Amino acid sequence: MALLAAHLNDAGISVQDADKVYYREPGFALLDDDRLTTGSEAFLQARVKPRRIHNGYWSQLQTAPLSDRRFHHLSAADIVSRQLEQIWQSVSADGLVVAVPAYMSNTNLSLFLGIAAELQIPVVSMVDAAVAATRREYQGAVPAHVDLSLHSALLTRLTQAGHVQVDRSVVADDCGMVALFDAWIALIARTFVQQSRFDPLHTAETEQMLLDQLQNWLAAASAATSVKLDVEYRGIKHHAELETLELVSAAAPFYHRIVSSLRALYRADETPALQLSDRAARMPGLADILSARVGGDLYLQESGATARGLLARCRDMKAGEAAVSLVRKLPWDQSPVVTEESGKPSHGGHPTHLLFENKAYAVDAQPLTLGSQPTDGGRCIDLQQDMPGLSRRHCSLQQENGQCIVRDYSRYGTFLNGHRIDGSAVLQVGDLVRIGTPGFELQLITTETGDGA
Repeated sequence: MALLAAHLNDAGISVQDADKVYYREPGFALLDDDRLTTGSEAFLQARVKPRRIHNGYWSQLQTAPLSDRRFHHLSAADIVSRQLEQIWQSVSADGLVVAVPAYMSNTNLSLFLGIAAELQIPVVSMVDAAVAATRREYQGAVPAHVDLSLHSALLTRLTQAGHVQVDRSVVADDCGMVALFDAWIALIARTFVQQSRFDPLHTAETEQMLLDQLQNWLAAASAATSVKLDVEYRGIKHHAELETLELVSAAAPFYHRIVSSLRALYRADETPALQLSDRAARMPGLADILSARVGGDLYLQESGATARGLLARCRDMKAGEAAVSLVRKLPWDQSPVVTEESGKPSHGGHPTHLLFENKAYAVDAQPLTLGSQPTDGGRCIDLQQDMPGLSRRHCSLQQENGQCIVRDYSRYGTFLNGHRIDGSAVLQVGDLVRIGTPGFELQLITTETGDGA
């Protein structure tokens, strides 16, 4: 026997070695007639018995009783324990090396280790999942790993000073697989009603049919401009057809939140290298939107890349050799990729003016400075108000190398679409820049130079 790699992303918790997947099931639990079931069996009842389903126990791992009165006699730790026990019973190994998603805090991990010890599961090492997935250097670019869990998008900026290491992570809540699936199921149901007068949301059984077939439909949509939808209920076959662009449109509010979070991770002079997990890459239109709005180069990973990358660099570890703590850096074990400076965002629109209090200020090659007491000389917006979190010379905007750039000079931070920037960022039409608390909000716009025809 040897070590196996476990990836604790609740969208598809997996255990595998270099060649074989032994377990891959979602973090769903079903409490039915005093019987607790987890994984795929629970997922297959998610729409049939929604009031008996729980799917937040991995991302909210704690010992307090669950707030839902139907689960009040259980804690998230109890459900995690049950699923871990089922996983361990299904495999044979000397121990586990574990890839940890960004939504798990140190407190969560301490509790996880306690549960594993109680079940006599030897956990040899825990490694940040984005680090585990990144096996090569992206020369000339700054990598960020993109993955989706059940309830969030997991975005991790990585440094490359001789090895791969976490710089900072963002957990974008409420734009994970559950939210996306809900939006797509609602769209598909409307499409059936419009095209065949069949309402699949009328019964729990047919709603579950949509969920069961959804991932196959998404795969078909990713390879074509439309997808055929077929559901058979009580001997009657119902048909509909859906344009792929409609799926992308339904997901757009969630995709745009991911885009905003990613853009705030990059400085204006950096080239992104966006590394998408297989799960993220399968979402219709997501890769295209990230390429268009964030820029840089995209690298799509194969299924199981995180677990394999972890196992390749931790396979010689043994249980008990050292105390287990979260590892946030690893060496590379694959050849580097040389990226070229390219891929500027192409569809965000180029701002020409900053709109503040119904007045448009031109943004050109000369810096436009914002603050409570901007320096004398030069162009500025003097806010002249006693606003908490506002510096005298807070930030500036200017056109540079064909891009509109915001630079932060304050100790309080400048926020782009709700996310604090790291020194500087590239701006697009429609962006909102906020300074101060609760702050002033300024919008980036563009003007029509022709006659509008």
